[in-house]
Amino acid sequence: MKILIASIGSTGDVAPYTGLGRILQDAGHHVALATHAQFAPLVSSAGLEFRHLPSSPRDHVPSPSHWMPSRIDGVRGQLAALRSFAPFLPQIADALLTAARHDTDVMLLGGTTTLLGKAIADALRLPSAAVLLQPHSPTADWPPMLLGRHSLGRIGNRAAGQFAADLYLAGSAPLARKMRVELGLAAEPLRRQRAALTRWPIWYGFSPSVVPRPREWPDTTRISGYWRPHSPPHWRPSSLLKDFLAAGPPPVYIGFGSMMPAHTERLARIALTALRRARVRGIIHTGWAGLDVSGSDVLTIHDTCHQWLFPRTAAVVHHCGPGTAAAGLRAGVPTVPVPVYNDQTFWANRLRHLGVSPGAIALADLTPERLAEAMAHATRAPALRQAAETISATLVAEEGPDLTLSAFDDLIRTHATL
Repeated sequence: MKILIASIGSTGDVAPYTGLGRILQDAGHHVALATHAQFAPLVSSAGLEFRHLPSSPRDHVPSPSHWMPSRIDGVRGQLAALRSFAPFLPQIADALLTAARHDTDVMLLGGTTTLLGKAIADALRLPSAAVLLQPHSPTADWPPMLLGRHSLGRIGNRAAGQFAADLYLAGSAPLARKMRVELGLAAEPLRRQRAALTRWPIWYGFSPSVVPRPREWPDTTRISGYWRPHSPPHWRPSSLLKDFLAAGPPPVYIGFGSMMPAHTERLARIALTALRRARVRGIIHTGWAGLDVSGSDVLTIHDTCHQWLFPRTAAVVHHCGPGTAAAGLRAGVPTVPVPVYNDQTFWANRLRHLGVSPGAIALADLTPERLAEAMAHATRAPALRQAAETISATLVAEEGPDLTLSAFDDLIRTHATL
């Protein structure tokens, strides 16, 4: 079958879908991934067809003016994220419709393309599913991502989860309703869209060992395991990186990926001071923030392969996006989460629950003293290392295409009976 996967956002919002695409393509399907032009080489290196969606990944990250020292986690962070991509949704919807009309049998929709893509799939009478990297379905088992630090009890969690799910839909619901009418379908108010989504297949690309499946979720909602991003086959570490690793004990990795906090020089000073207070070497990922730290005991690098680097570190410090958190778990090393906004506090709490983290430090609260203490704990506490190695072995044992392929087969079979 000819499958179209769609997602927009940062590298962490797109790269896992190269893993999903490879699972399906290796099973004999043809897979295209629709996303930003910046990721065309990533998609092509995975052997998938690239289809273009407009705008730049940086357009979907809140402005640095919102960040540090002000905090934008919680509801404020979710609203900032909605505002960041809302102006681009009409262009994305048009491009997604064009991509879907070109030789497509099935649509799999990630992130903020879900509601728009569902309207298109319904109009074209194509089977479709949401393929998500974060748990958006309401549950009593935990608070929603935007309240990731504060449980409200089972009843409160459930109610807050529904509110968060509605907020997640609110950014694209009006445009999705307009698209449905233009494509010849009945308009659906938010209430009906919400009801339809409870019956729509949803696949979550994370491990049930990291986020156990709530019993209240419908059968159409599945946890399919992590979709490991495809690694370019010819990637090799630089000689500078290999030499630095060989020159001393395993370093601590510090990186914030696509986060763009303000006061970058201050953040770099915090990182360097904390490394030296903790008496550990460091590898700093420059990332979108443009971090740059120099010294005999620290190396600044550009993009690298987490799958290769993380197992060679003593611990990892990062913003705790789902992809980077998963890479740290697979590597079997302790993590110090420094969440910035949106779902990152949720993942930081999961890592603490698994016993692989000494606890999170919100970016707004980051100081050299706190970071140094957390890094010292992460690199010297045997219990954290043992827990990290245990969950790593669990993830390796459960990796495989079976859950994803089973969900895909059920999607096609169910659509054929409608």
